[in-house]
Amino acid sequence: MTPDGPGLPLSDHLRYGGDYNPEQWPEHVWDADHAAFTAARISTLTVGVFAWAHLQPAEDRYDFSRLDAIVSRVAAEGRQVVLATPSGAMPPWLARAYPEACRVDFEGHEKRYGGRHNHCPSSPAFRRLSVAMADRLAERYADHPAVVAWHVGNEYGGACYCDRCAAGFRVWLRGRYGTLDRLNAAWSTVFWSHLYGDWEEVVPPNALSEHWRGPNHTAFHGATLDYRRFMSDALLGGFVAEKAAIRAHDAATPVTTNLMGFFQPVDYHRWAPHLDFASWDNYPPADDPLRTAARMAATHAAMRGLKGGQPFWVMEQTPSTTASRDVNPVKRPGVLALWTWQSVAHGADATLYFQMRQSRGACEKYHGAVLDHSGRTDTRVFREVTELGGALAVTGDALLGARTPARVALLLDWDSWWAVEMTDGYNRHVGYLATFLRYHRALWHANVPVDVVPVTADLSGYDVVVAPLLHMLKGDVADRLGAHVERGGSLVTTFYGGRVDEDTSAFLGEPPLDALLGVRVEETDSAVPGAANPVTLHLPGGDVVHAAELVFELLVPHPGTEVVGTYGADFYAGTPAVTRATRGEGQAWHVGTGLDDDGVAAVLRAVLDRHGLVGPHAADAGVEVADRLAPDGTCYRFLLHHGDGLRTITLEVGGTDLLTGREVAVGEELTLAPAQVMVLRQGTAC
Repeated sequence: MTPDGPGLPLSDHLRYGGDYNPEQWPEHVWDADHAAFTAARISTLTVGVFAWAHLQPAEDRYDFSRLDAIVSRVAAEGRQVVLATPSGAMPPWLARAYPEACRVDFEGHEKRYGGRHNHCPSSPAFRRLSVAMADRLAERYADHPAVVAWHVGNEYGGACYCDRCAAGFRVWLRGRYGTLDRLNAAWSTVFWSHLYGDWEEVVPPNALSEHWRGPNHTAFHGATLDYRRFMSDALLGGFVAEKAAIRAHDAATPVTTNLMGFFQPVDYHRWAPHLDFASWDNYPPADDPLRTAARMAATHAAMRGLKGGQPFWVMEQTPSTTASRDVNPVKRPGVLALWTWQSVAHGADATLYFQMRQSRGACEKYHGAVLDHSGRTDTRVFREVTELGGALAVTGDALLGARTPARVALLLDWDSWWAVEMTDGYNRHVGYLATFLRYHRALWHANVPVDVVPVTADLSGYDVVVAPLLHMLKGDVADRLGAHVERGGSLVTTFYGGRVDEDTSAFLGEPPLDALLGVRVEETDSAVPGAANPVTLHLPGGDVVHAAELVFELLVPHPGTEVVGTYGADFYAGTPAVTRATRGEGQAWHVGTGLDDDGVAAVLRAVLDRHGLVGPHAADAGVEVADRLAPDGTCYRFLLHHGDGLRTITLEVGGTDLLTGREVAVGEELTLAPAQVMVLRQGTAC
């Protein structure tokens, strides 16, 4: 629960449904739609996301008659409504009347009307009109018993570089720095004669000013970093203003927006305090099934971590295929249920689709849907949706509000993400997210419950903290990491870690983390992809050689620091690549190179073994284990088979499978088919 609003809406079971846009079809189609929804156990429909042109056909005219009919029909069918404000796509009349509401892109082009995510967040006209729409909607529907949540906007993102945004940026900078002297120091403007003598001299960093070759190539990292922070805040300002308009009429119903998981342009940690609950759209990239499953688990954990471990919603997923990629494969039989149950296993209290019925035209007409263009209910997709709806209903309220217990924290930091990928002198083939996910995958394969949290999170409840590419040290994070280690915890950091302050300025003297890690980085070597340096890890069980690529820090260990891994090639062969320092009761590990998956897994297994945290069935490839702890103290264990072929496991816990009613015992051998899921009620705490 946030300080300024309620938490998740209550329901008697996990919410199931999705985006419904009946304004696209004549009303006689609605009858067949709702009959199908009833058969599929659909409980919740999101309406109005892209209805602005219907709701306000002209600036001086509103028309809610069609939305009234939609909401009334949903309520009459016994379903509930997530009511959206339609600011995710403005109507044509708005752009015609106020062309300044359209964005200016990174190259300085003034955009014309079209697409979506197309508004300037600094446009007074857009802000006034979008807030007025939210106000009208809230005034009309605040007391409607079917409305269970407000959905503001849609998938916020993008950036604008117009003169209004430039003026807003200068105001934002005044608030952050106070004086030009402080700004000049933060941005190192003494370099290249950039010292600013007047606030009006500051312009947005883009292709017309500080950038070359694109958004990640900038002469002044501090300026570009601050513009990304500003733009994230500017977009947030629109959300906050619409939420305030809703709150003027409705103090109780929770308000959210659909986030996009690991989406670089918007810092969701800055947004989290303003969301009553987190929700996100799950469209993972096509990949190896295990890598995809691991990525989804990481994203679920990141969304759960936005609100301190509260359950979240999957606001969108496709029941079959997307329509936005070069290649758009369908989900194979059983995968829809598998991925849905995985989201529930990691904290989802709702799982919704985009879309309920296929659009007839435009770019998403072939995007997957519960119902196809003909509204058929004899398709494979509809059968799977219906079977899943029945299975979700069987769980009743058992899983609602259940938390995901974890003793491992994985630190995610948007500022470090931005800074690492724009920093000159580093290897530009290094991706923050790719590195982050590599460390998460190692934990996921070990079936270790993980919380993905910001660097500001309380670390006192964790035994292990993993901080991949924590390039920037903000606030007291270095002190808190030190306290974590001193009291007995383990810390794992990587190359590029702790190099700069919150302004992306290098530290003068010893960087704050170096004393904790017991190591000094003397040089940092880089190589092209595919050029590996063998690293021998000296761990229990014997020395094993692993490949490392892209980055090779030349480390000088402090006295007493253990060398855990050594390079095998180049002029620094035999020197440290991985180190471990004992501090107080704990250990601080530093991985100074881009170890491959097996190497990262070996390091993390050694760390986990110290705390007895390697999870159950870690040796059973493809079998994911996740626990949720219900408010009444009951633990529910999820077993999900993401691999190919049958997998026989020996159960480490017993219980009752919620989905089948089957009783299983500790030590029983169980054979899992591909995509099979079990949800075991253990009856004891996790």
